[in-house]
Amino acid sequence: MKDLMTTAQSSTAMRRWRPPGRVALAAVAVLTALTASAEAAKQARQPAEAVAQRQAGEPIMAIVSIKSQQVTFYDADGWILRAPVSTGTTGRETPAGVFAIVEKDKDHRSTMYDDAWMPNMQRITWNGIALHGGPLPGYAASHGCVRMPFGFAEGLFDKTYIGMRVIISPHDSVPTEFSHPSLFVPKPEAIAAAPGRADKLSAEAEQATQAAAEAKKAAAAAAKEAASLPASLRKLEQQKARADAELAFTDKKIAAAKSDQARAQAEELKLKVAAKAADAASALDAAKAAAQPKRDAVAATKDAAKAAATRKAEAVKAATDAKLAGEPVSVYISRSTQKLYVRRNTHKPAPDGGGEVFDTSIEVPVTIRNPEQPLGTHIFTAMAKSDTGLRWSVVTIENGDEARNALDRITIPQDVWDRIGPTALPRSSIIISDEPLSAETNYRTEFVAVLSDQPQGGFITRKPTAPAMIASDDGWDNGGNGFGFFYQRDPYVQQANPRRQRGQYQYYQSTQPMQRSWW
Repeated sequence: MKDLMTTAQSSTAMRRWRPPGRVALAAVAVLTALTASAEAAKQARQPAEAVAQRQAGEPIMAIVSIKSQQVTFYDADGWILRAPVSTGTTGRETPAGVFAIVEKDKDHRSTMYDDAWMPNMQRITWNGIALHGGPLPGYAASHGCVRMPFGFAEGLFDKTYIGMRVIISPHDSVPTEFSHPSLFVPKPEAIAAAPGRADKLSAEAEQATQAAAEAKKAAAAAAKEAASLPASLRKLEQQKARADAELAFTDKKIAAAKSDQARAQAEELKLKVAAKAADAASALDAAKAAAQPKRDAVAATKDAAKAAATRKAEAVKAATDAKLAGEPVSVYISRSTQKLYVRRNTHKPAPDGGGEVFDTSIEVPVTIRNPEQPLGTHIFTAMAKSDTGLRWSVVTIENGDEARNALDRITIPQDVWDRIGPTALPRSSIIISDEPLSAETNYRTEFVAVLSDQPQGGFITRKPTAPAMIASDDGWDNGGNGFGFFYQRDPYVQQANPRRQRGQYQYYQSTQPMQRSWW
């Protein structure tokens, strides 16, 4: 009886729980199906590698879409290469902003992640963000870098160049054709005259450099010749002082003489000492007279050397400006600092071996109408020559004002435009942003701007490379040409935009051990 009751109770319990159990199993099945469907949809949406079906030109820019996990390279006529990527994962996000290639390494090994292999690395910041080949799981998974397919990265490596623009956008951004009166309008006659002017000024700079070297040598010789004057004069002054002292002693001896014979002897001694004192005085006067021309020569040659050095600096700068007129020009306008900056790639290797040197010759205030209102971040690029001058495009990566309105609100000094506009070439650019220049911007980079309202985990977990000073005799020092803050401000802090309410991002070195992984 007991067993029957137990069996009956168990059967009743099973009947009681059977319907919910079926519901649970059905729910699991539905959830599994939905997950599989979502994963399939995710895989279906993943971008694929693509190559434009036309003859590709030299790439002008790359745009990385964090939203779509895709990179697209553009030449003057549109996109040429496209591939899926894997950007930084949560907490190590790839920073959105405006960058450029600063270094290339075919077979790079990480110094941060256990010697991890990062083939065909193209660095875009000195703080550890780069494009390189790596595994692509189909979603953001790196430590801040932009991973590309291995074969794609290898084929791309020889097509890019130092200084090529890399734009990292939080969303899908594409270049759109654009025209505006404020954009550069080159003058054919100025471009044609530029090489001859550069050669002429280079010759003048060479002559000024030689003259400065000769003036410096003459000043050194005059200083060397005059170097012994103080010691010689001091010796003669001491001899005269001793002779004068002896003469005074003979006067005392005459006064103290007690006999005619003693007085006669003292007077005779005085005659000899007086002659000696006169000779010492004459020698001192003659030495002083002879020293004065030498002193004058030292002062004159020193002044001449300074003047020659000034002429050399001016001639070298003029020659450099004339030579750089044959290079694309980059302009950065910041609402945060209310300034305009200009630079060009000199194609000269950096003294410390990292990348190339970028000229930083202009930094001037600009007037922005309604400066309290955001401008957004817009990158205007001269894609190619046109019948009227240059054909421009614009890429917007941060919403603010519309690109045309943003340009309309900025008043640029006409003399700046007159200096750089007439010789502007394709690949020249104008960047307008609410952001200040990032601390990553230094003499080895194009302009770097980071969107401060976007995650920057991949940026702030790295220990940045402090900008190195450049030797002044190398000709690449700051030289009073602006951008002095690149060398003075704290390189370990990403400058905050005054319009942002979030605090400054502080760089720090993680105390947690890093897993062996890819950036």
